[in-house]
Amino acid sequence: MHDRLRRVDLNLLLVFDALYRHKSVVGAANELAMSPSAVSHALARLRTSLSDELFVRYGSAMQPTARAEQMATTVVRTLSELDWCLESARPFHPATSKQTFVFAATDFTAFAVLPALIGRLESVAPHLRFRMVYSTHSDSLEELQAGRIHFALGLRNGPATTPPEGVEIMFGPEDEYVVATRHDHPVIRDSLSLEQYLQARHVVVVPWFDTGSIISATLERLGLKRDVAIQLPSLLAAPFIVAKSNYLITLPRRVAEQFCGAAPLAIHPAPFQIPRYTLEVYFHHRHAGIPGHAWLQQQISTAFAAVWL
Repeated sequence: MHDRLRRVDLNLLLVFDALYRHKSVVGAANELAMSPSAVSHALARLRTSLSDELFVRYGSAMQPTARAEQMATTVVRTLSELDWCLESARPFHPATSKQTFVFAATDFTAFAVLPALIGRLESVAPHLRFRMVYSTHSDSLEELQAGRIHFALGLRNGPATTPPEGVEIMFGPEDEYVVATRHDHPVIRDSLSLEQYLQARHVVVVPWFDTGSIISATLERLGLKRDVAIQLPSLLAAPFIVAKSNYLITLPRRVAEQFCGAAPLAIHPAPFQIPRYTLEVYFHHRHAGIPGHAWLQQQISTAFAAVWL
């Protein structure tokens, strides 16, 4: 078994991983506590083993070949999982642990949870590592069941649903949706009417373009429809587009309030009733025995509370 693996020094995969991330022999050497010449020698051995250049110099950077790009996702994920496996066999001490926890999230759920969580953990667990992956709700549950991620951050509108067998839910705080406009909007002043809302054009954030928005679904039930000018997969550009235009955006109050510090926006109550949303964190029983997992659950719960204080 594993004939091909026996032909390769698996330590060379650590060099591959570092070179892929740093695009630099010197950067990889510094991370691995090796000399640049030792990294170059390791790369030469890896090239011979795999019959491919793997990295070629382009300007000042070492760029991956097509073969290296093909390998990279699997190598990075496998090394992360192996590191987790070896680290989790040891007793968990927050102050010294270097475990890597993998989260699935959209940019909104990451925005809502991670700043408070990382701010809390930086002092008590300064060496922990976190990796974020972007996946749909159904994909996240499958990834949890397969053991490839440890936590999935979700957003729920309406009643709670029963999760798949083995998956548990940590319920976070609820919040409401509001409408944000530019602070000096020429038509919308102190209040926003439903008529103004429907006459305006809108920026809509839909993380997965094949899914709908709770806002659009709510309007549809009322027999109404908004005029969508721009549909985005991410929140990042949205507040700045609204601040420079007459477009509106409907988004969670917590996010809108934080965006006001970065862009000149005004916040208005939604002129129709939208179901409140609940932040949730999903995790699987398979990780219950891993040192640090229960501890991190508690830290997430505390971060939830801190976000909404």
